[in-house]
Amino acid sequence: MSTLTKEQIKQLVRENNFQSVSDINEYLKDIFKDIIQELLEAELEAKLGYAKDDVENKKTDNSRNGYTPKKIKSEFGEIDIQVPRDRKGEFQPKIIPKYQRNVSGIEEKVIAFICKRNVYKGYQSTN
Repeated sequence: MSTLTKEQIKQLVRENNFQSVSDINEYLKDIFKDIIQELLEAELEAKLGYAKDDVENKKTDNSRNGYTPKKIKSEFGEIDIQVPRDRKGEFQPKIIPKYQRNVSGIEEKVIAFICKRNVYKGYQSTN
C-alpha cells in the first residue's frame, strides 16, 4: 500500500533529482529526523501547555530550557537530534524516551503518522 499518490511521487522525484538509492535513503533520513524533531517539540508543548512563542497563554512556572544533543540509531543509520528540555527537568519524551538510543522499528510508526496526516489533508481538501 502506497502512502503517496503516483503524481506525488513523480513530483517528489522531479524536485529532488535522485540519482541513486543512496540519495533516496538520505532524503528519507532527513525527513525522518525532521519529523522526530517536530514530534519532540510537540510533546514538550503539550507538557508545558503553551506554544514556543506564546507566553501570553503560559499558565505554568515551568518553561523551555534549550536542547540536549542526542545521537540515535535507526534503520536509516545514526541521526543527530536535539531533545528539548524544560527548566524543571520534568519533561520525559515518549517518542524517544531518555537513555534510549536505538529506535529501529519506529520508522513504521512515523510512516504511519505521515500516511494518516496525508489522508486527512486529502480528505480536508475534498470537502
